[in-house]
Amino acid sequence: MQSRLYDLRKHVKGMTQQQMADYLNISTKAYRDKENGKNQFTQDEMFAISELFNLNIDTIFLPRKFQIGTK
Repeated sequence: MQSRLYDLRKHVKGMTQQQMADYLNISTKAYRDKENGKNQFTQDEMFAISELFNLNIDTIFLPRKFQIGTK
C-alpha cells in the first residue's frame, strides 16, 4: 500500500480516490488498485502526483529506508 500517498491525498489535500482518479484520467478502480499496491503507477502518473503535492517522487513513492539522508 502507498501509505504516504494515502496520507497526502486524504489529510493534506482532502481528496477522494475518485478525485485523484479524475486528476490522473483513470478509473476509480484503477486508482484504488494502484494506491493499495495491486498495480503500479506509471511514470507519467507518478510525475503528475508529485506535481500535485509539490514533492519529489522519491518522497511519495520510495519507502523511507531507501530515501537519501534517512536512516
